Amino acid sequence: MASWTRHERRMRDLEMYIIVLLLCVVSTLQAAKVSPLIERVSDHKDFKKLLRTRTNVLVLYTKSDKSGDTKLKLLSDVAQAVKGQGTIAWVNCGDSEGRKLCKKVKVDPSSKKGGVEMLHYKDGTFHTEYSRSETFKSMVAFLKDPTGAPLWEENPEAKDIVHVETEKDFRKLLKKEERPILMMFYAPWCGVCKRMQPIFQQAATETKGKYVLAGMNVHPAEFDGLKQEYNVKGYPTFCYFEKGKFLHHYENYGATAKDIADWLKNPQPPQPKSPEVPWSESDSAVFHLTDDTFDTFLEEHPSALIMFYAPWCGHCKKMKPEYDEAAEFLNKDPDSPGVLAALDTTIHKSVGERFKISGFPTVKYFEKGEDKYTLPQLRTKDKIIEWLQNPQAPPPPEQSWEDRPSSVSHLGAEDFREALKKKKHALVMFYAPWCPHCKNAVPHFSMAADLFKEDRKIAYAAVDCTKGQNHELCKQESVEGYPTFNYYNYGKFHEKYNGDRGEAGFIGFMRSLRGRDQEKVGKRKEEL
Repeated sequence: MASWTRHERRMRDLEMYIIVLLLCVVSTLQAAKVSPLIERVSDHKDFKKLLRTRTNVLVLYTKSDKSGDTKLKLLSDVAQAVKGQGTIAWVNCGDSEGRKLCKKVKVDPSSKKGGVEMLHYKDGTFHTEYSRSETFKSMVAFLKDPTGAPLWEENPEAKDIVHVETEKDFRKLLKKEERPILMMFYAPWCGVCKRMQPIFQQAATETKGKYVLAGMNVHPAEFDGLKQEYNVKGYPTFCYFEKGKFLHHYENYGATAKDIADWLKNPQPPQPKSPEVPWSESDSAVFHLTDDTFDTFLEEHPSALIMFYAPWCGHCKKMKPEYDEAAEFLNKDPDSPGVLAALDTTIHKSVGERFKISGFPTVKYFEKGEDKYTLPQLRTKDKIIEWLQNPQAPPPPEQSWEDRPSSVSHLGAEDFREALKKKKHALVMFYAPWCPHCKNAVPHFSMAADLFKEDRKIAYAAVDCTKGQNHELCKQESVEGYPTFNYYNYGKFHEKYNGDRGEAGFIGFMRSLRGRDQEKVGKRKEEL
């Protein structure tokens, strides 16, 4: 074989060097299993551009290319799960370029445990150090809602709760667990759930080994079948199981840990509630009117306050004791400035229709038979007695949300579908004007709508489910409680919004969608 020339030897050495280099790169990538979705950044200009163009960025800083291996494997899975909603970047502070970048942003992962540090950037600026559980579920939840509360399972005091994630896990628990199970079906945003979680945790610790206390977030739409199966109509709902079979609901929502532990020793179904005595048949000083007696009563009583109510109405039930007490004083005093009466408009519909009663309770003042004032502010004994001493016109009613200036589009059954067809991204709030959770959400939802008002592809819309044909529309859109938030893409229902109900949550959700749009545009440009 002819001897190789110097040029051929050089080419062979170069080929060998390239092969070795490629093998090193491949082995490094295989060791770390870094997803292409993780953005490798080493230049300060690129870093600033990243923060400028992405609104939700988690950056992993490592002291060397090896120190982040474990984290990068986990973050690769997380990046896939939050694709389009959040961005994950990696800065290796161990190489020459990365070292300069880390120095400029004043980050030193070598001073941290394991030589790594994770920082989150929101809307172009530093937000917080990531200090929650370093698990797939926790990190995905964080990046989907960076300002939201940590997951229940992240609380170290909830270590004795069995946290169930999927329906498959739930079925498996029922099948394999020999001990009795008390399952808490909950929603992350539910106030009663948050109040009861520490109590449930304590009960789990106190009964550990004898019983299983478990928790499962069933608010997402994927669990609708499970909720129907176990009659979950509100949160929390507690279900008791023995040997995989559902036996009872537990309904003591004011329970202590001891109450729960005691009940588990002798679980009994909820006691049937004794039928409620109609208000008109109770021992009350209030005059109870009918369609037949209404006009005669007003002729006999020139100054009368009348409460129009429905027996099922929660606000009416709350007001009844106050109204009864005021009647004890006013209806039995011969020198009383007026009397108190009530009418059940679910039975005596003629009078209710005459005065256009549409909400409960409605309190009206009649002077010499004339409907003079509607008084929504009178709800307590003292206010009722004080007002009757000197009847005055009520303050002007609060403007409805629909009538207030806002960038929110108020839709009804007649224009709902047509309006949404024109919008690429629409977040719709289905609400009832009387609903307290809706009232809390309104200013935050309105602020988010104002922020995006110039973007013609985006809509924040609202539907009052109590108005006219809107009730049917809300049923068609699977609205089971208020408020319900649905996301639509060009008029097609895409998913329920279950995120934070504050301004940050509503804004972050829409920004993540627009960020996804920009990424798609960027990829198309690169392909061209």
